[in-house]
Amino acid sequence: MVRYRVKPDQVVRNEELVRAVYAELHSREPEGLRYATFRLDDGVTFVHIAEIDGDGNPLAEIDAFAQFTAHIEERCDEPPHAAGIHEIGSFHLFTRPDAQAAR
Repeated sequence: MVRYRVKPDQVVRNEELVRAVYAELHSREPEGLRYATFRLDDGVTFVHIAEIDGDGNPLAEIDAFAQFTAHIEERCDEPPHAAGIHEIGSFHLFTRPDAQAAR
């Protein structure tokens, strides 16, 4: 999980860069990656959650992700802080129940 707070005038730009990452992910469909990005209610704090199978990070191969991370400090009031999270339980967090039935 990575959390950071952008400057208020950088919210739109940050969201554009994040959307570009997802566009490339959808076109390339890297194996072993489950990834989500959220903006908190304060409007300026973002949280990214990734679950990766294996040793390599598929995001490292995404050009849009490299563009997103380049100069991120300039967009931030609070720089990115990465923390490992350990699932205790979840209920359809990354899948919809109807998607499971279709498999």
